[in-house]
Amino acid sequence: MNEFKDKIAIVTGAASGIGRALAEELARRAAIVTLADINYEGAHRVAEEINAKGGRARAVLLDVSSAEDVERLVRETVSDRGRLDYIFNNAGIGVGGEAYEIDLHHWQRIIDINLLGVIYGMKAAYRVMIEQGSGHIVNTASLAGLIASPGMVPYSMTKHAVVGLSNALRAEAADFGVRVSAVCPGFVQSGIYDAATLINVKKESFMENLPFRLVEADRAAEIILRGISRNKAIIIFPFYARLFWWLSRIHPALLAPLMRKTLKDFRSSRTP
Repeated sequence: MNEFKDKIAIVTGAASGIGRALAEELARRAAIVTLADINYEGAHRVAEEINAKGGRARAVLLDVSSAEDVERLVRETVSDRGRLDYIFNNAGIGVGGEAYEIDLHHWQRIIDINLLGVIYGMKAAYRVMIEQGSGHIVNTASLAGLIASPGMVPYSMTKHAVVGLSNALRAEAADFGVRVSAVCPGFVQSGIYDAATLINVKKESFMENLPFRLVEADRAAEIILRGISRNKAIIIFPFYARLFWWLSRIHPALLAPLMRKTLKDFRSSRTP
């Protein structure tokens, strides 16, 4: 049984990375997908490729930091399609550096996109899904939303908030027939690294110091959709991410050596 067949889905941040892979995989499973991104040209190219392969997709320009624009997209989707089955609040950015050197406008920007962008998508879709009595809200967080991530404090802060939001909403939403999941991957091959803002850090050295191999985005999408099919509260992968999460719950101090090494590697990437 293909539970995604003919279902209506919105994916934000769909021009690249996990968002693109999710849109492509949903289309392969016969869903009707809206690819939303501030990079409209990129999203449009992906949608055209999906349609050329027999899928059903459209691209829209969306700034997730605008509550009005997100609300409009959900409203128009429901008006056109009659319902909304899935919303993937996936758009996000990275900001890293020593916390004392990161300016307030960087903190504000990452909150606007990584947290408020998720809140706006959730709020707009939730009302619709309550009325339908069904739907699934999928919020992209990170392993950095489950354990400490020194060197990426603003990013980790927003992702912890997304996990908390998702878990609390899941408890409320169940009585309405609405499902909520948080996606918490480790390192995934996506555009977030290229686009990340790193303060006084050499991006090349930062990438070289990543401790694990990047999961391919296509593989990540398959794992995420499998987790959605199983209605998992937290979709966490790969194995090391699950291990670190387990250790952090059993005894947080067990991760202290890892945190120290992570910070040491991060500081070795600083600009002179």
